[in-house]
Amino acid sequence: MARAALLKVHPHLKSEIVSMKTKGDKILDVALSKIGSKSLFTKELEFALEEKTVDMVVHSLKDLPTILPEGMVIGAVLQREDPRDAVIMHPKYAECTLATLPEGSVIGTSSLRRSAQLKRRFPDLVFKSVRGNLNTRFRKLDDADDYAALVLAAAGVVRMGWKNRISQYLSDDLCMYAVGQGALAVECREGDTAILDMLAKIADPNTMVEAVAERALMRTLEGGCSAPVAVHTKVTEDSVTLKGGVWSLDGSEEILHTMSLPSQEPDTSSESIQPPTKVAKTSITFCGIVPLPEHKVFMTRANQLGISLAEALLDKGAEKILKAAKAQNVANVPPNVSSTLNGSSGGEAVPANGS
Repeated sequence: MARAALLKVHPHLKSEIVSMKTKGDKILDVALSKIGSKSLFTKELEFALEEKTVDMVVHSLKDLPTILPEGMVIGAVLQREDPRDAVIMHPKYAECTLATLPEGSVIGTSSLRRSAQLKRRFPDLVFKSVRGNLNTRFRKLDDADDYAALVLAAAGVVRMGWKNRISQYLSDDLCMYAVGQGALAVECREGDTAILDMLAKIADPNTMVEAVAERALMRTLEGGCSAPVAVHTKVTEDSVTLKGGVWSLDGSEEILHTMSLPSQEPDTSSESIQPPTKVAKTSITFCGIVPLPEHKVFMTRANQLGISLAEALLDKGAEKILKAAKAQNVANVPPNVSSTLNGSSGGEAVPANGS
């Protein structure tokens, strides 16, 4: 997708795709939340960038930590696909929804965020971790009776050509999605102006604004895969609305808050827009995202929206819930899994000699 977008803008560009496996792809018998890494799916790709064997790497945005390694930036976020979560039913339950499954049905998901929300909405269902790529997860669903359904990101299922297997899309009142879910981000070296100029031409402004707001919220909460944090963002002609939520691992506690800002950028000729104070690399990026020059003011305000929403959630008691969730996960890390693993599933890299 990223390569196609680049070739559309630069039809004579020479490029090559290099697929890489990361530690997150290899450790499939442990829940992501218990591995204890904020860069589980990115380290190997970023090392290739640092070594200049590639010029850019493509990640699922939700895999990228809100603080990137020194010298790395997100040059573009492509137009977001459907960010919602989707339910894939076992064939024998093809006509069901989560609400109509038999009591005690087992739902497979590797996400604490999903299981916490869905435990709260569907207390009669059982949620168990399931790892592996999509082919592996579908096989685990279809070839046995261990799971009645899987809950996955709709975008990933659609990209793999399995849209027809989706039985139910989850609205935000059932399950809000992960920060950055459904969007692809292209990471490059901070000082590579030629690549940054190239990437700016394929960035989607609305998605960039959404990404900035959501990542600012996550960064301020200091959340990640070890804590159930979720969002729902809506951009209209008039406004951007960001809804955020935090849950306890068992779903018994829930804190929600919503804030909006006008889409129309203010007249800055007579007022000064003060830069936010809680952003990584404030001089050039918003949680790693390089601003588009023509949208910098709006992205600055979106960043502040995310920070303000996070602070409102913290004022409501989110910090206590997040600390308890993280402590519980640390206590449950298997002894053979390092808590310092670093490293994006399905990541792609474009080599320097192909650009």
